[in-house]
Amino acid sequence: MGAYLIYFILIMLVPLWAQSRVKNTYKKYSKVATSSMMTGAQVARKILDDNGLYDVQIEETKGMLSDHYDPRKKVVRLSSGIYHGHSMAASAVAAHEVGHAIQDQESYAFLRFRTALVPVASFGSNVSFFLIIAGFLLGMLELATVGVVFMGAAVLFQLITLPVEFDASNRAMTQLVSTGVIRNNEERETKKVLNAAAMTYVAAALVAVAELLRFVFMIVASNQD
Repeated sequence: MGAYLIYFILIMLVPLWAQSRVKNTYKKYSKVATSSMMTGAQVARKILDDNGLYDVQIEETKGMLSDHYDPRKKVVRLSSGIYHGHSMAASAVAAHEVGHAIQDQESYAFLRFRTALVPVASFGSNVSFFLIIAGFLLGMLELATVGVVFMGAAVLFQLITLPVEFDASNRAMTQLVSTGVIRNNEERETKKVLNAAAMTYVAAALVAVAELLRFVFMIVASNQD
């Protein structure tokens, strides 16, 4: 019973908590302007230029907190609220995405590894669950085991994402301070935005690991019967 309770907390409550935290933090600090009054797009452009990344473009994209860096097209895409916003939240998110561009420029090992894992992880995410369920329903534990292996690739992707995201946030803080976008008294609030966003990745990784372990234990138990 205790194991199932822990599993339920990990699968259901942790992601909800993380999402709630990032939304509330973003909402709060999207109303607090930085002393520089630069928009997210301006912040991104300044940091990119200061690091010699003149070829990396900045584009506005739809959605809320849909911000990301596309390493294939060398584009930082910022949601409208971030692109046009003058807030601490806008500056933090924009700088974070530029952090990924800097990682790309420096061939950051974890980013390269994660990029290489994308095809396998994507395939694993799409087929692993069906292979596992089919394996148990058909009494073919070998098929279920193959599914677990594919799921493991997807989980590895989630785990590799953690150092990539934390490193991007660290780079963001360094750049925001060194470029003068934020002042010393604004660092604490900016870190809160970055830390809240990071928790969503931690929650996703915890859920992925919990799911993988559940199926591994099921296969082990079935082999022992």
